[in-house]
Amino acid sequence: MSSVSVPFYQKHHKHYDRDYRSSQLHSTMQDYRLQEKRNITTHSHGSEHVSGFTHTKDEKRKHSEGYIGGESHFVQKNTTEEHNVERIASHSSRKVAIRESAERISLNKKIHETHEFHKRLKEDSLLRLPEFIIKPRSHTVWEKQNVKLHCTVSGWPEPRVTWYKNNVPINIYTDPGKYVIDSKYGLHSLEINNCNFDDTAQYHASAMNVKGELSAFASIVVKRFKAELDDFSFHLGRFALPSYDFFPGDSHVKFDVHIVEKFSVSFGKEGDTMSLGCTVIVHPNLKRFQPEIQWWRDGVQLHPSKWAQMHFSGECATLTLTHLNKEDEGLYTMRVLTKSGYELHSAYVFVRDSEAEVAGAPTAPLDVFCLDANKDYVIVSWKQPAVDGGSPILGYFVDRCEVGTSHWVQCNDTPVKFARLPVTGLVEGRSYIFRVRAVNNVGISRPSRVSDPVAALDPSDRDRLKGVPLAPWTGQIVVTEEEPAEGIVPGQPTELTVTEATKNYVVLSWKPPGQRGHEGIMYYVEKCVAGTEDWQRVNPEIPVKSPRFALFDLAEGKSYRFRVRSTNSAGIGEPSEATEFTEVTDKLDVPKAPGHVVPSRNTDTSMVVSWEETKDTKELVGYYIEGSISGTGKWDPCNNKPVKGKRFICQGLPTGESYKFRVRAVNAAGLSAFSQESEALEVMAALAAPTPPCGITVLESVHDSMVLGWKQPRSHGGSDITGYFVDYREIINNKPGKWNEAHIKAISERAYRINDLKENMIYQFQVRAANMAGVGLPSSPSDKFKCEEWTIAVPGPPHDLMHTEVRKNSVVLTWKAPVYTGRNEVTGYYADIRETDANEEQWSSINEKATSKRFIKVQGLKEGVSYVFRVRAVNMAGVGKPSDLTEPITAETSPGTKEMVIDVDDDGVISLIFECTDMAGGSKFIWSKNYEELIDSSRVTVETKGGKTRLIFNDPGKDDLGVYSSVVTDTDGVSSSYAIDEAELLRLLELSHEHKFPVVPLKSELAVELLDKGQVRFWLEAEHLSPNAQCKFVFNDKEIKNDEKYKIKVDHKTGLVEMIMEKLEDIDEGTFTVQLQDGKACNQSTLVLIGDVFKNLLKEAEFQRGEWLRKQGPHFVEYLEWEVTSECNVLLKCKVANIKKETSIIWYKDDREIMFDEKHDFKDGVCTLLVQQFSKKDAGVYEIVLKDDRGRDSSVLRLLEKAFSDLITEVCRMAALTATEVKVQSTEHGIRLYSFVSYYLEDLKIIWHHNDTKLASTDRVKSGVTGEQIWLQINEPTQKDQGKYTLELFDGKEGHKKSVELSGTVFDEAFAEFQRLKQAAIAEKNRARVTGGLPDVVTIQERKSLNLTCNVWGDPVPAVSWLKNEKELIEDDHLILKFESGKFASFTITDVRTTDSGKYSILVKNKYGTETGDFTVSVFLPEEQEQVEKEKATKKK
Repeated sequence: MSSVSVPFYQKHHKHYDRDYRSSQLHSTMQDYRLQEKRNITTHSHGSEHVSGFTHTKDEKRKHSEGYIGGESHFVQKNTTEEHNVERIASHSSRKVAIRESAERISLNKKIHETHEFHKRLKEDSLLRLPEFIIKPRSHTVWEKQNVKLHCTVSGWPEPRVTWYKNNVPINIYTDPGKYVIDSKYGLHSLEINNCNFDDTAQYHASAMNVKGELSAFASIVVKRFKAELDDFSFHLGRFALPSYDFFPGDSHVKFDVHIVEKFSVSFGKEGDTMSLGCTVIVHPNLKRFQPEIQWWRDGVQLHPSKWAQMHFSGECATLTLTHLNKEDEGLYTMRVLTKSGYELHSAYVFVRDSEAEVAGAPTAPLDVFCLDANKDYVIVSWKQPAVDGGSPILGYFVDRCEVGTSHWVQCNDTPVKFARLPVTGLVEGRSYIFRVRAVNNVGISRPSRVSDPVAALDPSDRDRLKGVPLAPWTGQIVVTEEEPAEGIVPGQPTELTVTEATKNYVVLSWKPPGQRGHEGIMYYVEKCVAGTEDWQRVNPEIPVKSPRFALFDLAEGKSYRFRVRSTNSAGIGEPSEATEFTEVTDKLDVPKAPGHVVPSRNTDTSMVVSWEETKDTKELVGYYIEGSISGTGKWDPCNNKPVKGKRFICQGLPTGESYKFRVRAVNAAGLSAFSQESEALEVMAALAAPTPPCGITVLESVHDSMVLGWKQPRSHGGSDITGYFVDYREIINNKPGKWNEAHIKAISERAYRINDLKENMIYQFQVRAANMAGVGLPSSPSDKFKCEEWTIAVPGPPHDLMHTEVRKNSVVLTWKAPVYTGRNEVTGYYADIRETDANEEQWSSINEKATSKRFIKVQGLKEGVSYVFRVRAVNMAGVGKPSDLTEPITAETSPGTKEMVIDVDDDGVISLIFECTDMAGGSKFIWSKNYEELIDSSRVTVETKGGKTRLIFNDPGKDDLGVYSSVVTDTDGVSSSYAIDEAELLRLLELSHEHKFPVVPLKSELAVELLDKGQVRFWLEAEHLSPNAQCKFVFNDKEIKNDEKYKIKVDHKTGLVEMIMEKLEDIDEGTFTVQLQDGKACNQSTLVLIGDVFKNLLKEAEFQRGEWLRKQGPHFVEYLEWEVTSECNVLLKCKVANIKKETSIIWYKDDREIMFDEKHDFKDGVCTLLVQQFSKKDAGVYEIVLKDDRGRDSSVLRLLEKAFSDLITEVCRMAALTATEVKVQSTEHGIRLYSFVSYYLEDLKIIWHHNDTKLASTDRVKSGVTGEQIWLQINEPTQKDQGKYTLELFDGKEGHKKSVELSGTVFDEAFAEFQRLKQAAIAEKNRARVTGGLPDVVTIQERKSLNLTCNVWGDPVPAVSWLKNEKELIEDDHLILKFESGKFASFTITDVRTTDSGKYSILVKNKYGTETGDFTVSVFLPEEQEQVEKEKATKKK
């Protein structure tokens, strides 16, 4: 492949370049040459030679000369082989030699036969035309039978046979099993299976080789049985309907056709499926006379295909477009044909482009068709798309695909700009389809819809075959056959012209010569370059049959002349007259831009665009129209298929928008420039005459005149009603007379007096409405009214009763005053209501009191219920005749209903706004006040645009109070109203003032605060600020700018405005102001900082600054303070920050350092000092100091006077809170009440209460504190001591009470225990006891005297006895026992012996108890004593 850079549009798209096709062709030619060699070898063995069809000049020449050129080589080669065989045979055995000799003889025989064969070829001429030895024969068959056509063809090379049906090549793949084509041994056949009526056609077999082409024709007629005639004759979509003259008995029948439920203008998208349908009603409906339904597009009848499917069910006719393409855009017409004529309906179908596969790529081309087709080329033409994707279209790619396959081949390597391309390299006899793609700088479009299949055939065959008519099933088949005969040399072709010339090709056409004999003729085309006389034959090898020829490979920019020669078997004739010089270039210029584009109104969604056609434009394809909403600059295509003419209806436009249009022309050379833009025109319906009025009634009648009233038309026709025309006629004997005009000039009111009538004559009336478009149709004739004098005293009926503002639970009624007022003036009106289906007796009045207004709002309706209304006038004489009834009104709110809203814009303008989305083409908004025409138009201004109207109050005031309503004409009662009373007007005026003089709303006024470093922050917050809002700070009438001292910041998102002052100084005393400007809105806020306010702020700022400096080193976050713990201890604590290891902490009391054994731990940054059992001695000044190399900070806590008192109070409070519940305890003296506290100090006051009476201290009732126990002692309690006892602990501020109930069981149990303890105490006091005097151990030397005395107590005096080793002692001389004065007991041993050693006891006893005193007596010898002393001395040493 070439190394040249590939264009961008080939990088992303599959295509085949020349190099690839050349290699493919080279491979094909190699295969062909090998086949030719095999064919030659086959002929050398006696077989018939068969050759394929050659495609190039070289191959044709080689094919015709191959045998002659290769003969000598073949003989020479075999002679060499013969010598080799003889040499080998001489060295072989006899058996082998005999076999080889036989083979040699056979080989020589074959060589001789081959030599003779080639001699015969030379003599008979190598090339021969195809010849039908046996031609196909025509057949007539019944339906559902099979038929087979046969033929035998000769010629050299062997011809290629193709079968055709009605000149279209038969493709066996399109309908598998239908056709079977076979070619064996020179016999060719076509078999058609299961024949049906569509197989009735002319068939022919075309035989073709390099020498030429010959065809043989045969016809097949498929017949049906008579019984199937009726059903077949009326089968739609196949053949024309048989004439209705076949049914003479029904010739008098006339058919009325009505087309209802018609399809409208439709919009689709490429690739979608769309169905168009109508309901067709034919009367009378006869089965044998069903109508024919035809579908047309742009005047061309459509037939069923894969793109369009048609169906008619006898009532509903539909056309389904299965896959929309831009080719499907156009005006569609459905035509209903009957014996009596036809009816039709038309509507336009628009098809918009599908999205491009690459954004910005152009849309697909359209209308691809084959302009000219020959056996080896086809000229493909197409139309350019309307949308280029935003960048100019560079050109187009054409793809081809052989019918029956799905392989697409790109035909051109580079895009062509001209919308026409000759495609070469086709295989003769095969059918092809084509498609086109557009390309721009962005990418390639989607492919177009494929063209219709086209066969690569000689045009002469087409022209000749087209002249043979297709045989209908009742006629005869005309069979034509070529009868070649010898003739004369043909004459000169005539009228040679260049029909088309581009830079890629030139097309010639001519007429056959008059002198040509009976034999068919062919043509040679010659060319001559300008400036020379050298004529060159363009087709020297193969003459053409058709009098039309396309020349390719001409040098672009050069000029040529052309001429043509005729030829047949008799020779070549003289050349025709040469053409004029033709330059090889695109002679077709891009068309000029159309001119004078004028839009005009059509409907509320369409406009008619007309323009001046382009002048001097050749081969104009049509026009593209684009539209744009004024002011947007965006242009959209109005049609995607070029339209011819100078007028087009653009559909689907939004109502109320102003549109501009432009047009450009298109031909094969390209698209013209756009025309000038048209004037902008609002999309709205064109004017039409109004519809007929209705509800004609008599409002007053006298002997010679009558006053008529009527209701306005439902549709105004897009213009205001300019007047009405009234006609009348007499009714004599119930026979109406001729209509007479009641007046000449139009009347503007809907009430009119007709004079000069005949008294007691009966009349009928009709009314016509008129507008700018003309006079509409008359109304239906009114009821019959008699002209007679009314003499009743009550008023006549109100007229022009209208309803508006229908909602699900309300409706508004309006009417006009009666013309006939009776004897007195009308004083009021009554409105009546009943359900539509109710009886006349069920009328009920809406208003209990007569209303003077001529409108009323009916409330309380039931949703979905239908009602009718009427109105009656009342005067002094009574209630008059009722008005005509309204039409039935269903209480429901229509979908999409919008209510009127009040609006106050940014300029303070008050207006009422009403929108409508269902406006028709001529709809208008009609405003009224109190449901009457706005008289004073100077007070309001009405603005309407599209479906939105606005009523603006110019100078709102009390004169504007009332109900304002708006009605949309030509709609189904779209209306709404808004009531403005005094309260609402006041609210609107206040709101208007706010909008007219807007302020920037503030969330907070200007404020000041101090920051950590002593900086001063001025700030305010607005509710909202736009990005364009501006802010200024002013100090003492001087604007503050951003500098080192001031930093101003505005956050538009949050509305926060702030200014940071780095340091506040004395010179900053004054007034600070913030000024805000946001569009029209403005506001300001002022802060005055003077006098004490400024001084305090300055002082605080300096303090904050000092604090910030302090915090640069170790510092206190929370200064020293005290806390009383739950244990009633005092904890001094503070919180520090910015501490490091080197930071030290020192505690002081009264300037004396408090020493600690351990270093303080700064856990959690908290420093503490615990003082237990805090009391007055702990009063003083406490200080804590932090210091390190960064600085020093201290905190002082003075616990003196009031501070100490507060702390003591808190300690007392905490102590009181620890008090336990009061408990009861019995003693021997009485009953004790007590409670414990964690810590008791003197400042905690103790007060006891008995039955809410404070107890004083007496000898019997005492109170006190022992340790942490607080008690109350009641000695010798009595029954009077029962009751509630309360302990009050007063901490200095409040008392904390604990109570106990000493009564009932509690008192009884306590008192009993007291008695028991008292007796026990008495017993304990008086019981016998040893009070003292006895040692524990007595050591005495033998022979000594022992005397012990002890004290004894007891009441009564106890009895005393002594015991030794628990045995009672008896007094004797050795042992003397005495008890004196009832108190002293003595124990004497006169002569102590060792036997006296032992345990002794004294036992005292009385009635209260017994007690024992023990002692031990140890007796030792003197020697033992010495020994004991020595041992003690030794131990000491």
